Amino acid sequence: MGHMDSKIVIVGPQGAGKGTHAQLLCKDYDFVHISIGDIFRWHMTHHTKLAARVTRIMNEGRLVPDEIVEQVVASRLEEHDWNYGFVLDGFPRTRSQAEYLFEGWNLDHAIYLDIPDDMVFQRVMSRAAMGQGSGFTKRADDNPAALRVRLQEYHEKTSPLLELFQKKGMLLTVDANRSVPEVYQDMREGLRLPPPKK
Repeated sequence: MGHMDSKIVIVGPQGAGKGTHAQLLCKDYDFVHISIGDIFRWHMTHHTKLAARVTRIMNEGRLVPDEIVEQVVASRLEEHDWNYGFVLDGFPRTRSQAEYLFEGWNLDHAIYLDIPDDMVFQRVMSRAAMGQGSGFTKRADDNPAALRVRLQEYHEKTSPLLELFQKKGMLLTVDANRSVPEVYQDMREGLRLPPPKK
């Protein structure tokens, strides 16, 4: 491999393809995919204590607070079940979460999948039309007004995060408004990964 142990964070709005690209990297380079959404869904399916807390918070119409998300991430990272590194998808979402990550884990790269808001709308709305919601948050994804608000919040939280990654010289911005193979190739080259073994 020559690139032992890459710790990668993948950031981008809903619909940018984070999960898709995380999975491709993991398949080709034996990284471990750590998807925060998947972990929360697992808790929901298994009716854990955490699931009960999260459900209560969401039923009150509140967002799941940072510290709960951080606990979940920490316990997942402490499993140390990777040989070559991991791709973290869905965390960090805020600058304070990123600073928390840097304290415990020396991250190597942050990939930002950059996609214009109008494309996010197209992708998310067509998904909603096909009846594919985005999982554990049970949100009204076919509601354009709600999506607009969420995108605005997303940008407000994400720009300080991106500045931090930029300052540390680890930010790779990829134009995600293209086909999956094109985006993926840019990512691989930006990370200086060798072509995947066939």
